[in-house]
Amino acid sequence: MRTPGNDIDLAIGFLFTEGIISSFEDIKDAYPIKTDCLSQKQNIVQIDLKENFSPNLMQTDRNFYTTSSCGVCGKSSIQSIKTVSPFGSLIKPKVSIDASVFYQLPEKLRMVQSDFTTTGGLHASGLFNIQGDLILLTEDVGRHNALDKLIGKSLLNQSLPLNEHILVLSGRASFELIQKAAMAGISIIASIGAPSSLAVELAVEFNITLLGFLKENRFNIYNASNQTEIRTT
Repeated sequence: MRTPGNDIDLAIGFLFTEGIISSFEDIKDAYPIKTDCLSQKQNIVQIDLKENFSPNLMQTDRNFYTTSSCGVCGKSSIQSIKTVSPFGSLIKPKVSIDASVFYQLPEKLRMVQSDFTTTGGLHASGLFNIQGDLILLTEDVGRHNALDKLIGKSLLNQSLPLNEHILVLSGRASFELIQKAAMAGISIIASIGAPSSLAVELAVEFNITLLGFLKENRFNIYNASNQTEIRTT
């Protein structure tokens, strides 16, 4: 279940955040299957991998069936989605961000959510630099799809890891969104809604700064990375 559009980004982002591929170099080509609508094959994306690359299909214990509302559905266990990020061993740069930068992000995100403006029913993932400038926005009916699209696009642009950026989530921060962000090397996440307790635990495990209930004049800090300073004065 997904909102059509950016399907290549979605497919590649999904393969990456599941740990099946680990870099842009693993991909030979990616394209939609073009055929008649009656066979429903317009909903198929084919990813050709390099000849000498063997996908890590044992990395994830998954049924490959998800709902639009919760990517964890279809997992056999919570532990099975704790895939290891290829950027886990990288030293994260130390950054210092004024709280006022975060206060501006909800409105900046809302202003560019064109599909949400039209439908009122889509989630968004926004990637900002530490100055608060928008780098990339993706939308989808599924919050995990929106983030997979963002990470897939970043993988194709060869801009991973995203360890000097801020990820803004339009809704709540679920466990799987934190896991996907960790796979991409993201170290700062701010959600408009609440994080789950498992999301907080995973943020602690991956040393990710996690903010919740982000508004124009406040936010909650659920985990503070030792690499991120938030200035409040």
